[in-house]
Amino acid sequence: MKVLFLLACLFCLSSCNYFDKKKVYSEDLLEEELRTFNWNEVDEYPLFKSCDQKAVKQVKKQCFETTLRNHLSNRFSNYNIVVSEDVSDTIVLKLLIDKYGSLSITDIKCKPTTRDQINAIDSLLVESVKGLPEIYPAIKRSQEVSTLFHLPVYLEIR
Repeated sequence: MKVLFLLACLFCLSSCNYFDKKKVYSEDLLEEELRTFNWNEVDEYPLFKSCDQKAVKQVKKQCFETTLRNHLSNRFSNYNIVVSEDVSDTIVLKLLIDKYGSLSITDIKCKPTTRDQINAIDSLLVESVKGLPEIYPAIKRSQEVSTLFHLPVYLEIR
């Protein structure tokens, strides 16, 4: 009886797939990782040298945006713009900061009346981003990456 029981146990264990080893391919692991990867967020936002690098993520983002807005405002205020009607608009700049820290404007959205009043609005804004302090690019998984974001800029000329 004991022999029969041992043979039955041995038979069950040998027929079980429990001991089969499954081979894991690195391509499968990479594919699974890429499916769970959030491509719309970065670990660290782009940052100006003057911003606190030890601050939390949201504070760094706010410092970057504030520094950029202040720079644009200072540069834009140096232009002598004459309009026939008051201009009040929130211009949305689509900005690209590449993995080397270079900033460029890829799109400018504003009201048609603003474009009518300020024909050279695009070139003025592009010129305004020149001379920015050094920018550290965004970081994703310890790699410097390019980022694209929208920056609203309020413009009022009377």
